Amino acid sequence: MFHPLKRVVLPVAIAGFLGAGLLAPLSAFAELPANVKAKVETYKKKLVEWGANPTIVKAVKEANAKGGELPGMTNSKWDELENNSPQVVGLLSSPASKLVAQWEKDKNVSKVYVRDDKGNLVAASNKALLFNNASRPPFKAAIKGEVFNANEVKPDPTTQVKSVQISAPVLDGGKPIGIIHSAVTVE
Repeated sequence: MFHPLKRVVLPVAIAGFLGAGLLAPLSAFAELPANVKAKVETYKKKLVEWGANPTIVKAVKEANAKGGELPGMTNSKWDELENNSPQVVGLLSSPASKLVAQWEKDKNVSKVYVRDDKGNLVAASNKALLFNNASRPPFKAAIKGEVFNANEVKPDPTTQVKSVQISAPVLDGGKPIGIIHSAVTVE
């Protein structure tokens, strides 16, 4: 005999068991393929090393001390700037940005950005899509001292290259003072 409540009870019971996870996107539960995961782990270690470079630590400390590399800059103001504007050219020509540009020659990464303790851009080799990424998972995890990687492959918002986002803290005396953020390319 058909009972209409049994059709409702089973899905409700399953939803109760899974909790809020039922509403999460399937990609949140996906695992990276083994070869991609291995590559990501290699580059997470490199990112930790790069974030400990004295030039990077110095640049982040200086940016934090003066209220950002470009005080008062917002994402909307940044978006309006041309690539050849004095603010963009100045940021991209710093010693830290020149170092980042060298690291970015590694074709296994599609970008490398350094950010201060508020998520503002400190160093890059190109004009990042966002000047401040404080609301994004790579920043939120790394500023807490965690080494982060996304669990999905998707086009990078800035470069449009299929990749996995990674980040690591920039530390000063063991305390996170900023982050270094990259994207590991996936062919």
